[in-house]
Amino acid sequence: MRLLHTMLRVGDLQRSIDFYTRILGMKVLRQSENTEYKYTLAFVGYGDESENSVLELTYNWGVDKYDQGSAYGHIALEVDNAAAACDRIREAGGKVSREAGPVKGGTTVIAFVEDPDGYKVELIEKHA
Repeated sequence: MRLLHTMLRVGDLQRSIDFYTRILGMKVLRQSENTEYKYTLAFVGYGDESENSVLELTYNWGVDKYDQGSAYGHIALEVDNAAAACDRIREAGGKVSREAGPVKGGTTVIAFVEDPDGYKVELIEKHA
């Protein structure tokens, strides 16, 4: 078994695609529309789906906002330097919600950013 994808419902597909591609550096791997059930899917990621886990961005036509509830946590990405990644994301128009620093009770350096729908993305600094 392997993890294939994580699905996020988004309120504006192009805005989300812009965030995940332009700001976080992913690529659009494929996109499809279902006119009968009125939704559009875009799969984004850092590599081919045959070898990498990806994000499925789901836009249900006419729905521009979702209640995330209290169960959702975050997506985690490994970065070389969390502080530098925060600077790049902020300069590109992204929202940094927690600056780079050690995780509470540990030494791993993390930071958090938010996508346009408020989903949290954790940046975990690669260990040397």
